[in-house]
Amino acid sequence: MIKPKHLSPGDKVAVVSLSSGILGEPPFIHKYHIARERLERDYGLRVEVMPNALRGADYLYRHPEARAQDLMDAFRDPSIRAVFCAIGGDDTIRLLPYIDFDVLRDNPKIFTGFSDTTTNHFMMHKAGLVSYYGLSVMCDLAEYVSINEYSRDMMERTIFHPQPRLDIPCSAFCAFEKEKVLWAEENVNIPRPRRDNTGYEILQGSGKVEGELLGGCLDVFVELMGTEIWPKPEEWTGKLLLLETSEEDMPDDLLRWNLRGLQAQGILSRVSGIVFGKPAAEDKFESYKEVLRQVVGFEAGRPELPILYNVNVGHSYPIGLFPLGLRYEIDCDEKRLTLLEPAAL
Repeated sequence: MIKPKHLSPGDKVAVVSLSSGILGEPPFIHKYHIARERLERDYGLRVEVMPNALRGADYLYRHPEARAQDLMDAFRDPSIRAVFCAIGGDDTIRLLPYIDFDVLRDNPKIFTGFSDTTTNHFMMHKAGLVSYYGLSVMCDLAEYVSINEYSRDMMERTIFHPQPRLDIPCSAFCAFEKEKVLWAEENVNIPRPRRDNTGYEILQGSGKVEGELLGGCLDVFVELMGTEIWPKPEEWTGKLLLLETSEEDMPDDLLRWNLRGLQAQGILSRVSGIVFGKPAAEDKFESYKEVLRQVVGFEAGRPELPILYNVNVGHSYPIGLFPLGLRYEIDCDEKRLTLLEPAAL
């Protein structure tokens, strides 16, 4: 996998809206200005918003080709060093006919986002690029009051100052979706409530396993299966499967059916471990564990397969930034997750 170069002061970064266009809507445009000010003031970056990124939800829904054009133009531009996604949504798959994978491959740069941006990460994977799961403009860079210290630290130690080897701790604090501060200008000085986190859990497995990280938001997988960007069964061999669920509060049965689908494709039989994100809904925290043990441990016949649970990824709060396509280690005995190589050049 091709790694991009890390970011430094003076670098130009692009903002794109590849799914929902709400960043450009009047009630939410203040989130763009918050993120831009922080990137320029705190990190010395030059922020360029791509031409269609702020054109609003209706226009971007009706014109997936405009969203794709922004992505392609950002990658073609040699002066742009990173591309930050505004937010997720539910129809990024509509960009697929307009993607030039050669352009992506020939112009490696940092690409971040999560949720529906999972689709774009699989595009990057097909192009042979490392991409970075997490860090959207609206959710993270424009967090009210300040970027929380966990997300900020992970961002700085991956795309700004890559470490030779990076231990990824479980955050000491957390919050669930019901504790989210509503996005509105009158709330910009209200911090998100916090509670103590409970740490990593090993649902099954022992010892240490390694593998390249591949995956994303499980809700999105159904749109990807059977397309040209969905990896072939053999491409999952030896991978660490990254799974997280959205704020839509996936029912236990739907999680079970999705996991069974992965097993039917032979994916659960091929991976070397699973990294599972903290659910956004508090009432799913315990029940998801039982679903994972049932499908992976019993139905798939892999009770030895390590499953690391309660990871700060995707729709959890706070979140880290996870390079996809690089090697990680799960240490079951120490309940530890480690990136085994620098996140960027």
